[in-house]
Amino acid sequence: MTRMLRAATRGGGVALIALIAGSPALAQDARRVIVTPYVEASQILDADLNGGDVVTYTTLAAGLDGSMQTERVAAQASVRYEHRFSYDDRIGDQDVVSGIARADVQLTRSLSIEAGGIATRARSDIRGSAPGILVGNVDNIAQVYAGYVGPSLATSAGPIAINADYRFGYTKVETPTFADTGLGSRRLDYYDDSVGHTALASAGFQPGTLLPVGLTASAGYDRETASQLKQRYEGWFGRGDALLPVSPYVALTAGVGYEKIETSQKDALTDAAGVPVLDEDGRFVTAPGSPRRIAYRTDGVYYDAGVIWRPNRRTSVEAHVGRRYGSMSYTGTATYQASKQVGLAVSVYDGVQTFGRQLRTGLANIPTSFVSPTQGFSQQFNGCVFGSTGAAPGGCLDDVFQSISTSSYRARGIDGVMVATRGRTTWGAGIGYANRRLYAPRAAPGLIVSGLEDESYYGQLFYARALSQVSGVNANAFVNYYTSGVSSGLGTTDGDDGVWSYGATGSYYHNFGRLGTTASVGLYSFKVGDFDSDWSAQALLGARYQF
Repeated sequence: MTRMLRAATRGGGVALIALIAGSPALAQDARRVIVTPYVEASQILDADLNGGDVVTYTTLAAGLDGSMQTERVAAQASVRYEHRFSYDDRIGDQDVVSGIARADVQLTRSLSIEAGGIATRARSDIRGSAPGILVGNVDNIAQVYAGYVGPSLATSAGPIAINADYRFGYTKVETPTFADTGLGSRRLDYYDDSVGHTALASAGFQPGTLLPVGLTASAGYDRETASQLKQRYEGWFGRGDALLPVSPYVALTAGVGYEKIETSQKDALTDAAGVPVLDEDGRFVTAPGSPRRIAYRTDGVYYDAGVIWRPNRRTSVEAHVGRRYGSMSYTGTATYQASKQVGLAVSVYDGVQTFGRQLRTGLANIPTSFVSPTQGFSQQFNGCVFGSTGAAPGGCLDDVFQSISTSSYRARGIDGVMVATRGRTTWGAGIGYANRRLYAPRAAPGLIVSGLEDESYYGQLFYARALSQVSGVNANAFVNYYTSGVSSGLGTTDGDDGVWSYGATGSYYHNFGRLGTTASVGLYSFKVGDFDSDWSAQALLGARYQF
């Protein structure tokens, strides 16, 4: 079962396009699908500017870029497999899979199916290295796969609107690439895999139909099981919401509900000294006969109130404040579409999460038409993904990829993304702040994260310009800052090991028919606590043949 799920996730982009193109019901629309497979060879140089060490290696890659945008189908996929060939022991042979895919298919007037998949490499431990350009043997990085799929129903019974959704999701993380000795003795666990199920339903009517005020009743159930320490997330809720227009552009909203959320796990097996026992992959071993321990639980009434402002078709702002999870909670969204090709989206969020659930939620927020970075060092999909239209400017995954947490946590933050296209030029910007309060059973053997908080700040800029029909340039710049309540073991006290990561890349490409050539350069640095910054430079020459 796990192997089948993993294979389906890794090949998600190809599978989505093939499913759409091969569906008899969509045969006419499928003629408009664009699929571009390719093979690529590159030579890469990585120079350590602190120590003077320089390494080079060769990569061979095969990939596929595909899209389909019709009245009934919106889908895009960019998937790539790469093998790196070493010249010496400093760069080992390795396989790298990267890609992202999103699809929304309208099967009937009321029934649709939505799916998404991602394969990328992401930072594992928030205390350690923060590679931004994944060239060479990078530390603190794990290969990640995730995907989801499910149907949506939107129908009505007279003035009553009825909606229902179901999502099945899977997340897999491979063993990260670092030695434990680099982070001291405070060992954190490694994520393995998880399976999730989410079901939502609602029914309601608009203001001015049955009553001056609109009313909606909704309910949901969410369950995720993770293999590591038999972790479990289970939550359900029911609530009612009211919407009252007070002007042509402003409406007040309020809601009250009841929810129960519980996260739990079993104990890690420890030795006589209380140190967790590890398996051959470096993960904690579950203690035989361990009872299930509660990491987090909330059970009771929650409520919120807010305002919605929509002065025109291009602008929408919604803000809510209430009490949830035992404290004040603030959420909201804002979107502005200046034109067909210029858009802005901001989200303020607050919720109890796991890594798998938050990643799949972030993936679902990626639009079905996005700017595919196909040149040089930019094919990573672990930061912001920019949309290709102002109506759907994109989304950032930095909040979930600040680290790969095995614990459940309360995730709060703000995230904003903007994209603009002017003639031959496209640029995008993403910025955000993320906070996690980690949960674990109190006094559980070997666990040290209960009640601790992680934080991250991030920003990213993207620029692309077509110089002609066959040539162009693109550039990326990023900056990240991470803090953790867990000591890194590098000689500073808890909470003082802030990690900076910043860098930039630039590429020039020129196509000769089906053959495309690329030249890229990059500069990257990271700094942990009071230690000196590590600087490195990268260069790439590559050729791609498109079929």
